[in-house]
Amino acid sequence: MTLSRRQILAGGTAGVGLTVAGTLPSLAEPAVAAARPDRPRPATGRPFPPLQDDPDGILALPAGFSYKIVTREGVSDLSGGQGKTPAYHDGTGVVGARRDRLTVIQNHELTPYLSAHGVPHIAGTVYDPGAGNAGGCTVITTDRSGNRVAEWVGIAGTVRNCAGGVTPWGTWLTCEETFINAGTTWTAGGQSGTYEKDHGYVFEVTPAESRLQQPQPIKAFGRFEHEALAVEPNLRHVYLSEDAGGPNGLFYRWTAAQGTHLRAGLAASLGDNAGKLEAMQIRLDDASIVPDVAYITSAQLGRPFKVTWIEVPERDARSTPTRKQFADGTVTRGKKFEGVWSTGRGAYIVNSFAFGAADLPADAAKHNGMVWFYDYDDETITLVTYFPHNPAAESEGTFPKYADLTFDGPDNVTVTPWGTLVLAEDGVRASHVLSSVPGGPTYAVARNQLANGISNGAPTYSEFTGPTFSPDGRVLFVNIQVPGITLGITGPWEKYLG
Repeated sequence: MTLSRRQILAGGTAGVGLTVAGTLPSLAEPAVAAARPDRPRPATGRPFPPLQDDPDGILALPAGFSYKIVTREGVSDLSGGQGKTPAYHDGTGVVGARRDRLTVIQNHELTPYLSAHGVPHIAGTVYDPGAGNAGGCTVITTDRSGNRVAEWVGIAGTVRNCAGGVTPWGTWLTCEETFINAGTTWTAGGQSGTYEKDHGYVFEVTPAESRLQQPQPIKAFGRFEHEALAVEPNLRHVYLSEDAGGPNGLFYRWTAAQGTHLRAGLAASLGDNAGKLEAMQIRLDDASIVPDVAYITSAQLGRPFKVTWIEVPERDARSTPTRKQFADGTVTRGKKFEGVWSTGRGAYIVNSFAFGAADLPADAAKHNGMVWFYDYDDETITLVTYFPHNPAAESEGTFPKYADLTFDGPDNVTVTPWGTLVLAEDGVRASHVLSSVPGGPTYAVARNQLANGISNGAPTYSEFTGPTFSPDGRVLFVNIQVPGITLGITGPWEKYLG
């Protein structure tokens, strides 16, 4: 998540946004259904009750649901005297569950001294000592109800840790959404420094204590403005999104060499040029390449498009950023490739929005969000949810009466234990956590009530990030990014999602 839309948009009036979805067959095998074949696949979902204002002014929820604060920046104590919980909570994943414990790993999307609460440089966790008080990850343990037990630093000395993805072997792959060369200087918060190492990589973070971490980049996965990723269950493919502009970013696939299967310790086991990194090409029936995802609209909801892949010439981008190594028309670009989450059969992929002159080709359709499903076996991609463009969604405003109907800017995504989706909204006006049925309706699950600024005379509300369920479906963890708060939401999830 580069700059929030609230930081890059200004002026104008606001109106009501709509969500369009079509009818299509089930696209992914829900995790619960895979484990229990007697469970039906998701159909249309069930509407959540109206959101009720929180007397504490933090989170509006439907009747029957409640939340607890798991961590809060600058307030919660890290274990072992490491300091306080860092700021700018972002991508988050539950990587382990025991009888009485859950293990959650969380990104902190920070540049040096963006906040007074950066990720502390703890021995065993630091990638780049020159990165200053910047980003990284914390490891959080809770009980099975989401009550925090402990929290410590998993990696530090990285920059803009945005999203990432859980691995089948129980670790977290954290993505740097940046592209910085060693030797670059920085100045912020009255401090200055020089980066000692290149940035723009993926790192593996384990549930282990700080001193046992291995803060090494996985260079085989390329260097670019990473957003999120998903590991295919065959342990040979990794799918990676890029949130970048000028030109728009790409969606990538990394493939292991024949006979190689991924396992814990990726940075040590994979050489810098191991496997093959490729960029996506969406093909029309005549085999021509769709130059930008924005050419596909709600008219194509539910229609699979064939995908092919073209190899990235120079994945470490020493001379040219990876997305600029391809001429327009030879790859399929997209404004703000964001969340990615794997299922047993494929991966869901999000594009947040595209409506500005620099966001998309002049003859492509503006939009306020797209959700795709990529089928691993068929190598096809299908648009499953579409938020059509509304000019009002380009500017701040408040709509108390219609706040829970005006969705735009989906960002992080997770697949629920019942096979439906939960999206974190990073749009304008109110910010929501959304329940989305692929090919079906979208409902508000929660609304951020914690105003963190004023724009055009109206309150502004920070984006939600990092939705992730406990494996048993009991707790939905989700973050408010500013101020950084992790929330554990409980309630009758299966009644509405199952």
